[in-house]
Amino acid sequence: MSEQTFVTVGRRKTASARVRLTRGTGKILVNGHAPEDYFKTEDFTRSALSPLKTVEMLDQVDVTVKAQGGGLNGQAGAVRLGIARALEKMNGELRVPLKQQGHMKRDPRSRERKKAGQPGARKRFQFSKR
Repeated sequence: MSEQTFVTVGRRKTASARVRLTRGTGKILVNGHAPEDYFKTEDFTRSALSPLKTVEMLDQVDVTVKAQGGGLNGQAGAVRLGIARALEKMNGELRVPLKQQGHMKRDPRSRERKKAGQPGARKRFQFSKR
């Protein structure tokens, strides 16, 4: 009997994460590394794995993630959304607790583009009257 695999995608800012989730023993890999090694700070690791903690399945599923683009913060957010979507695919009853904790919402905030004739998106060059 083949093990069922749930594949989803999570995105945040310019980062995207492809998540593969299977029932298992709690082995988690992000780009071939343990999440603590890959994300460097405890906050990013906690954020990325928070959906598993919410539904108390940290030691019941194996997760493999391929994250790319953006920085570690965006990738952690993308992993979080990808894991939440995969858990929902695996068991539809998990949708309610995941949604209540805010894991199912795609964060729409992204960088505003730089405008022509300005140093940044909103910043202006210093005004000189004379």
